[in-house]
Amino acid sequence: MNKTLPHYVNRDLSWIAFNRRVLEEAQDPGTPLLERVKFLSIVSSNLDEFMSVRMAGIQDQMKAGYTKKDFTGYTPAGLWKRLIKRTAQAVTDQYRTFREVMRCLSKEGISFRKPDELNAAQMKAIDRYFNEIVFPVLTPMAVDQSRPFPLLHTKELYLAVLLRKDHQPPEEEPLFAIVQVPSILQRYVAVPVRTGSKKMEFVLLEQLIERHIDKLFNGYAPIAVHPFRVTRNADLTLNEEGAEDLLEEIEKELRRRRWGMPVRLEYAKNMHPYALQLLKEELELDENSIEIDGPFDLSFLMRWASSLQGHDNLRFDRMEPVYPYEFEDTEDMFEVLRQQDVLLSHPYESFDAVNDFVTDAANDPDVLAIKMTLYRVSGHSALVQALATAAEAGKQVTVVVELKARFDEERNIAWARQLEKAGCHVVYGLVGLKTHAKILLVVRREQEVLRRYVHVGTGNYNDNTAKLYTDFGLFTSHPVIGADASALFNEVTGYSAPYEWKAFGVAPTGLMEKLFGLIDREKENAAAGKPALIIAKMNSLSNQEMIDKLYEASQAGVKIELIVRGVCCLRPGVPGRSENIRVISVVDRYLEHSRVMVFHNGGDEEVFLSSADWMTRNLTRRIELMCPVLDPKLRKMLVNMLQLGLNDNVKARELQPNGTYVPVSNGLSPLRSQMEAKKIPKWKKLSVVGQ
Repeated sequence: MNKTLPHYVNRDLSWIAFNRRVLEEAQDPGTPLLERVKFLSIVSSNLDEFMSVRMAGIQDQMKAGYTKKDFTGYTPAGLWKRLIKRTAQAVTDQYRTFREVMRCLSKEGISFRKPDELNAAQMKAIDRYFNEIVFPVLTPMAVDQSRPFPLLHTKELYLAVLLRKDHQPPEEEPLFAIVQVPSILQRYVAVPVRTGSKKMEFVLLEQLIERHIDKLFNGYAPIAVHPFRVTRNADLTLNEEGAEDLLEEIEKELRRRRWGMPVRLEYAKNMHPYALQLLKEELELDENSIEIDGPFDLSFLMRWASSLQGHDNLRFDRMEPVYPYEFEDTEDMFEVLRQQDVLLSHPYESFDAVNDFVTDAANDPDVLAIKMTLYRVSGHSALVQALATAAEAGKQVTVVVELKARFDEERNIAWARQLEKAGCHVVYGLVGLKTHAKILLVVRREQEVLRRYVHVGTGNYNDNTAKLYTDFGLFTSHPVIGADASALFNEVTGYSAPYEWKAFGVAPTGLMEKLFGLIDREKENAAAGKPALIIAKMNSLSNQEMIDKLYEASQAGVKIELIVRGVCCLRPGVPGRSENIRVISVVDRYLEHSRVMVFHNGGDEEVFLSSADWMTRNLTRRIELMCPVLDPKLRKMLVNMLQLGLNDNVKARELQPNGTYVPVSNGLSPLRSQMEAKKIPKWKKLSVVGQ
């Protein structure tokens, strides 16, 4: 039966399965209640991005008349229909879960109330809030012959209002108007409770507006008020070669994004048929219209759950990142790195060490140059401030800012302008390529010679996500890695002949070839009867050539263990094709984000950190980096870390040959890899790893 299975799992269907695994965390009774709420928020945010990018791309293909099948066997139209069906079912399950979680929270004294459920004092309080805060910012928009249908912004919440004039005959069509629920205000309004009560009660902003809708339409009688929401195509289409100023071109595209083609309509359950039909016709969205049985856009629950004071019993135990012990008792990080390489494991170890390193470099008179890449930066980045300080002090500061980091474009434009004002040399990468590599280079004068210090990461230079994502960062002063780092920046910022990398693998010019060479070596070892093993951890695996190369290795007898959090188009465990490949996905408290590769190499293991997933875009259309870990002790630590993930039998799901995921059940004592990984700082300090 397995022989009849297609060779590949479709990328978008695999993504739907991933978001299902996130939803399972919200459904898990073992997850604390307020954390379940946050997982519901993540499911919504994920689906919004999927709709505005992936579904939008499929829609574009259909509009262009594209009918060719992709390598997984789907035409755009066939895939579109299947995705609509699966996303609709997932949304239904998400809101069923939402109602269950809210019932449980209600027992803890936390609830959303409808305005008509409140007592007189509470009504008076929220009415005052409406009149003083909400009403002044509302703008009713009538739709008639003289006032055309307004531009509906993507992912904003609106109310569709049907009205009748006084004494209007009931057989006449109702009048139609739209009211935007102001996104500048919080979606939830706290309701006062009696003194001494521990209850926490809230009203949704849209329900408060609906209660007072008649105040916006004097002389008219509202007959129906229903929320709805539109998602538009958010992909940027840039003509980089024709853009005189890439920064200005992206700013224009960001404005155009607001009125991209509609991709999805979300509408309230039991919406008045006249209003629904009007919206579908105006937006030309009949197929991808999803009925919502509950509050729209549950992404607001992340901020709501975080804002609730107390209730620590309903959250994960607090975990504070520890400062890396290697830098604990020193005032000179450079001295430490002259003696040893240092591996950081986030979020268990603090990103403050990276901030401190750049700050020290900025203030060190012997540092001559700082170069780094910025892909997604936090709102108040200490790194950006340090780079500006370094430039103002006369150091050579070069920053490669990726303006095309999706949904972070505006923030990155702001950082780019700030850095340029401070005197930094800001580069926007190479035409047609996103710069996704995470690397920092410091050049320091030491006793009349120049020494290079390098930090390479699997995640972004973002101190916020470093508390939420699992990532690794490597500090080293190894001269070979330093030389490669200099060459990489020269290629990105200037004209430079192709460089023969001594240590790095760099996309798009040679990373795939380097990986293929490492896989082929394992194949050769297997053919020679030697042990052959590949362990790789990444976010996504969807490149067909890479999958085929792994199939070849499996058929040659190479054991392949993959930890792939999200999309995986490879089908493991198929006899004659992939019986030596195992794939698991770990979804837990922290977002698994690191990319680590291990090649057994006849017992002399080679271990790499990388910025790249094994997707076509990463391997062929981005500047990506794969860096070897040269210290044997650190290599051993990383292998142990990957083994933790492979042994997880609490939060791991294993990909089956038929494309489904099932919980890992190996009969062993429960092992939750992220909880075990919290011990990493202690292992390092006690020098357990590598002994």
